[in-house]
Amino acid sequence: MRRRRGRRAAPRDRGERPVSPSALLRPAARRLAIAAAVGSLALGCGVALMACSAWLISRAAQHPPVLVLSVAVVGVRAFGLGRPVLRYLERLLAHDAALRLLAGLRVRVFRAVDAGGAGGLAGRRRGDLLARLVADVDAVPDLALRVLLPAVAAAAVSLGSAALLAAVLPAAALLLLAGLGVAGVAAPALTAATARRAERSAATARADVAAAAAELVGAAPDLLVLGAGPARLDHLDRLEARLAAAERRSARWAGAGTALSQLGLAVPVAGGLLVGVPAVRTGALDPVLLALVVLVPLAVAEAVAGLPAAAVALQRARAAAARVQEVLAQERPAARPLAGPDASGAPTGVPDLLVEGATLRWPGAAAPVLRDVDLVVPAGAHVGVVGASGAGKSTLVAALLGALVPERGRVRVGGEDPAALGDAVASRLAWCGQDAHVFHTSVRENLRLAAPGAADADLEAALRAVRLLDRVRTLPAGLGTVLGEEGATLSGGERQRLALARALLSGAPVLLLDEPTAHLDVALARELTASLREAARGRTLVVVTHRAEALQGLDAVVRVDAGTVTPLTAPLAA
Repeated sequence: MRRRRGRRAAPRDRGERPVSPSALLRPAARRLAIAAAVGSLALGCGVALMACSAWLISRAAQHPPVLVLSVAVVGVRAFGLGRPVLRYLERLLAHDAALRLLAGLRVRVFRAVDAGGAGGLAGRRRGDLLARLVADVDAVPDLALRVLLPAVAAAAVSLGSAALLAAVLPAAALLLLAGLGVAGVAAPALTAATARRAERSAATARADVAAAAAELVGAAPDLLVLGAGPARLDHLDRLEARLAAAERRSARWAGAGTALSQLGLAVPVAGGLLVGVPAVRTGALDPVLLALVVLVPLAVAEAVAGLPAAAVALQRARAAAARVQEVLAQERPAARPLAGPDASGAPTGVPDLLVEGATLRWPGAAAPVLRDVDLVVPAGAHVGVVGASGAGKSTLVAALLGALVPERGRVRVGGEDPAALGDAVASRLAWCGQDAHVFHTSVRENLRLAAPGAADADLEAALRAVRLLDRVRTLPAGLGTVLGEEGATLSGGERQRLALARALLSGAPVLLLDEPTAHLDVALARELTASLREAARGRTLVVVTHRAEALQGLDAVVRVDAGTVTPLTAPLAA
């Protein structure tokens, strides 16, 4: 393999791109702003209703002419009708924004999981990724529904109510602000500070429970055969107990914050009487307005009473958002047209693979896996990659797929950076890993994932190339046979060969195959290797393997060891 060394590029890594929780809400910012305004008006109607009612009852007790009360009567009716209507509109707008946000975010996370399958997410458990895709994504809109909107509405109504009381009795306004400081600031801040650790533990525990449950369901037949089911159930019970304990701690702090909030709200109510009665006696306050001074703080309580719970929801949503961000760090850029005269975006020629002076480190790892790697694979070459487990073979493949960006140096596929190709990288490289998924559908539909328009003759040709056609013909419905959950109808070696056939059907000019002969005997492994080389004639083929049978007839072999890539056979001519 020819070796090159060139200038090193600046380090960069998709995992270094921060995504703040507020950035996750940005797509719905306009709708959320409208919902916040409508919600503030709804709570404002509640305060205005209380103020008008208090004045109306007090003034009516003095038996004035009816016309004196008419404006207040109209106000009570208007605010009484406006409050539920505005509350309904606020809920409608807020949930519309949240559901739109949820749908878009889940698609982004799914695409990021797809992009990170061979990269930074490769070592994560399926249950953990499932928890991030479902529970954590579901929790992100709570930043808006349970935190942002209530906080904005509470702030607006609190300031408006304080201004109203300041116009009536300044001392009562000061007491209201003091009570709101306790109920709306101190109590939520204390709750947030104490619930932060509990919510982090709860988020981790939820992921562990989801991962353990997914593994338990997936491995249920094997666990039953081995008699290990009770032990795994006990393990799941312990994880659920840990989750319940974390949630109880969080709930206790939320309850304590709510109690403190209620005590704070009692200050302006009781204080209103203490300052209002003397003011009435001295003539500084109209007796009719005394009820308003006492009752308006009760109406404001509705706006701020839920803020301690919002503080707990904030910690939960932040923990979920952080876990979602880890997945979004794997997100590919948007697909762009490939270079070349072909308007369809197809590659204009078979690209070669270039790794030049590359240092590769996984996000969060203390040390690079590979340092100063140089590798050139000419177009159409068939190359084997060998090395001990953990030596860096998968790291090299991840860099070629664009799932891992070099810390230094560069990686090119056909002269372009694979990390910048976005989804278009799939039209240039086909990756077949050891754990390629087989879907619970027919053989035909599993193969057509790579080539939706492929005819049955094309599918059979690919199956023949991987020595699986005879086995498929023995199935009850042939290509139409449903394979069961994760291809349960097939053996491990047959599932691997089905995935190989799918890679061949993709039409990608570069094939990256990880252990294509896994689960096969020596004779069949040799036969499959020869057939793959023939089927991949004219395409670049990179085979990652531990088996000598998979290396026979290849143009060159390189070893990954001690953080470097070393050619084992004569160099190829570019």
